[in-house]
Amino acid sequence: MYKFLSLVISILSIGCFFVTVQAKDVLVSSPDGAVTVAVGVKANMPYYSVRYAGRVLVAPSRLGFLLDKGPLGENVKMTGRHYASKDETWTQLWGEDQEVRNNYHELTVSFREKSGRRMDVVFRVFNDGVGFRYILPGMSEGEEYCILDELTEITLAHDAEAWSIPANRTEYFEGIYTPDLLSRKDTVCTPLTIAYEDSLFLAIHEAALEDYASINLTPVGEGLSMKHGGPATAVCLRTALSPWQNGVKVYCENETLTPWRTIIIGRTAGELITSRLMLNLNEPSRIEDTSWIEPGRYIGVWWSIHKKQNTWEMGPAHGATTQNVKRYIDFAARHGFSGVLAEGWNPGWGRGEQISYLSCYPDFDIEEVCAYALSKGVRFIGHTETWGGARLLEAQMDSAFAWYSRLGIRAVKTGYVGHLFDGLELAKSQYGIRHYRKVIETAARYHIMIDNHEPAMPTGIQRTWPNLMTQEGVRGQEYNAWDVRGGNPPSHTVTLPFTRCLAGPTDFTPAIFNFSEVVEGTHPHSTLAKQLGEFVVIYSPLQMAADAIENYESQPALTFIESCPTTWRKTLVLNGEIGRYITMARQERSSYREGMQQKGGDRWFIGSITNEEARELDIELRFLDEGTTYRAVIYEDGPGADYERNPYALTIRQLAVTSESTIHLTLARSGGAAIRIEPMN
Repeated sequence: MYKFLSLVISILSIGCFFVTVQAKDVLVSSPDGAVTVAVGVKANMPYYSVRYAGRVLVAPSRLGFLLDKGPLGENVKMTGRHYASKDETWTQLWGEDQEVRNNYHELTVSFREKSGRRMDVVFRVFNDGVGFRYILPGMSEGEEYCILDELTEITLAHDAEAWSIPANRTEYFEGIYTPDLLSRKDTVCTPLTIAYEDSLFLAIHEAALEDYASINLTPVGEGLSMKHGGPATAVCLRTALSPWQNGVKVYCENETLTPWRTIIIGRTAGELITSRLMLNLNEPSRIEDTSWIEPGRYIGVWWSIHKKQNTWEMGPAHGATTQNVKRYIDFAARHGFSGVLAEGWNPGWGRGEQISYLSCYPDFDIEEVCAYALSKGVRFIGHTETWGGARLLEAQMDSAFAWYSRLGIRAVKTGYVGHLFDGLELAKSQYGIRHYRKVIETAARYHIMIDNHEPAMPTGIQRTWPNLMTQEGVRGQEYNAWDVRGGNPPSHTVTLPFTRCLAGPTDFTPAIFNFSEVVEGTHPHSTLAKQLGEFVVIYSPLQMAADAIENYESQPALTFIESCPTTWRKTLVLNGEIGRYITMARQERSSYREGMQQKGGDRWFIGSITNEEARELDIELRFLDEGTTYRAVIYEDGPGADYERNPYALTIRQLAVTSESTIHLTLARSGGAAIRIEPMN
């Protein structure tokens, strides 16, 4: 059997599957008619293709699986089709846009093999792209089967420049997104961002990953399609699922719904950012009472540890002591932060210590700290580092989350610093996905929000489980503290909005105000104004001002952070080029807290950041309400600002503006600006 399967795999690896679109293809188009998907059968194999504005975008590409019971998707006939459509607007509990329009046309195509096995494929076509998923019927009652490979292909009609990180050489997704031609890339993680043509950009990822393996994509180089009648310059992206250690990709029982394979289409790179296609492909919230879920700004005992001033483990420089955390709580209360994080409060950080989430180091009294925080209108944020011990957390989390809930803790940061879960499996395999899901669901029962570090790449399930607030899965700020190669390059944070951030909220931890070095040459390669701009540009509903509180005291720049919300009514991308610069505007949403309506909805916040090149930008304010005069408070690079020679130079100025105004910005090298706009009254 396994020799036979190996032979099948070898045959499939020769080249991508190409056909000419047939007259009997079944078609479905987007509501505006710009995007069209064709589905058909050629040589007894199912395929699909995508056209955009009349041009071939995805050439005919194969669908199917390799199961432990043999290939699924060979010798098939199309046996049925069903059309549906939806046009609704739903409200996000929190997010980058308060109202989300979900408008698509749907086609479900049924295929049947001669053996009688079935496979359905559902296509949803939006004005800004396509999502498709498989529905695999169960075998006999109670019988399991395995997916050895998913044979899905996305065959782009020609080569193009793309930004990605390598799947097999990047731990925790903490890599630098670099551009190159698709045909030159190794297997890559998604999101995969592609500058496909002039005024045409793509982002390929997945949505609604629940009990399956994470997707990776292997580009197959130029010219291989020639054998199959396809375009000579086409590049086939072949699915490469993250495996279990035994090589199995997915264990299935009963009916299996795969994640959606998603292709977002934008005329500008900014339209990839404002697409809500991925969220729309996830199910509505399964949490009925969401009143306890609250976005907010927080600070924490974190940066001082990375800068070697404090330690995680107990000792003379221990950071998470009762008195030190109380200092942070006092600061949070004075400056309008809703939470305080302390890493290293529980046993398990020293050598040979047993990890416990139900006890504290002797110099930290969590009961006292939580009570003190609540008396100040602040909440303590918990932390459960596992070192990759997923089973350890699962064994303790019911008791731990119940305890945290009684203490008034509403948010917990989870961590998985360890190459393999439980020393066995990849975090992004089905094993890891099942664990993350258990944590989210258990946390919801105890009214706990989750900030997941070392996660699988997000896929929009925060719509279904809105207590999953934010996730890491990014090369974050901590690299600017100790990376011996010098930290993150200036282009990093102007690339992330077009790449990693497309997957969902990103806990990058911005707003470092002190650039002193512990490792020579390693510090944030930005100006102070850029750090403020990143607070707007890199979205997280639980947004951390990451520096130590000593570096915020008496710093005028902090006034911008104090005023900046973390959930929005509307998000706009005003300009930008991948890896070069970006300017985003976000409108504050009205909010309610503790039974009192807060002012909101009239203010706008703008973040503008650039790479190592200085540049000048004109920001038109046409998005403001006509007939209203606003005050714009602009935090920007001061005279002589430069990320290498003079990073702290900052100017704060005010302007009266209207919807007809233009704000001129001069950004230093790796500089930026942050703007708060509010009605004059």
